[in-house]
Amino acid sequence: MTDLPEKSGFRCGYIAIVGRPNVGKSTLMNVLVGAKVSITSRKAQTTRHRITGIQTTDDAQFIYVDTPGFQTRHSNPLNRTLNRTVTDTLSASDVILFVTEAGTYGDPDQKVLDLIPEDVPTILVINKSDRVKDRAGLMQFAQKIAAKRNFAAIVPVSAKQRFQLSNLQEEVRKLLPENAPVFDQDDITDRSERFLAAEIVREKVFRFAGDELPYTSTVLIEKFEQEGALRRIFAAILVERDSHKAMIIGQKGARLKEISTQARLDMEKLFGGPVYLEIWVKVKSGWADNEAGLRAYGYE
Repeated sequence: MTDLPEKSGFRCGYIAIVGRPNVGKSTLMNVLVGAKVSITSRKAQTTRHRITGIQTTDDAQFIYVDTPGFQTRHSNPLNRTLNRTVTDTLSASDVILFVTEAGTYGDPDQKVLDLIPEDVPTILVINKSDRVKDRAGLMQFAQKIAAKRNFAAIVPVSAKQRFQLSNLQEEVRKLLPENAPVFDQDDITDRSERFLAAEIVREKVFRFAGDELPYTSTVLIEKFEQEGALRRIFAAILVERDSHKAMIIGQKGARLKEISTQARLDMEKLFGGPVYLEIWVKVKSGWADNEAGLRAYGYE
């Protein structure tokens, strides 16, 4: 049950956010929702799960679904699982946001566009448009992509600068079906705090060791306890080799300490209370090489 009154004209639906890796999908969703529910980093494939972010206004509930960037370069069990998450999300959505980066469009973008069902209303979102000073050039870029598909709307935005996001939201609202809300007014995600804690630690791993570390590293929450307002969280970072473990720990443990500190601060902000966090690094080779292993670590 939701705490929102049912009223005529209320709109509610699922909005998939798709695009190639690193076009800013997770940042866009976090800004639209007003909270950090999807992790971000410069590393491709940071998002690995179907992440739901919820924004509720007086007349609509927007249920945004962030997806992994569709991977075309490597076909291993992990990437096949992530790509299946993308295609499953597309077919179950009411609206799709196809996110591109201003001035950049290539085969990886086109492969994502080709996946989008023709019968689902799709908005072309041109992110990072604040970087383009030539307005005429941006218009030409938009027209080039618009020729490839009948888009319901085209909206240049900047997720980081919060440029034109209210316009984007209004275009989305027009396309949502009239429905009662699915979630409570104060909900911002359907994911558990345990899941969010693991994602926050994984983000910090990629931010502080990402240039050196293969993206197959993951995080497992081994214990999550709550005592009043205090959350006690015990996490394990899983890597495939001893050399990867050394990268994360760093000289005299400095890098692991920084990962732990920054993760704890983000958790305290998101959860609204104090957090005690302990992190270990464990070697678990081959965890991403078979689908049974992926399912054991929470991959759909």
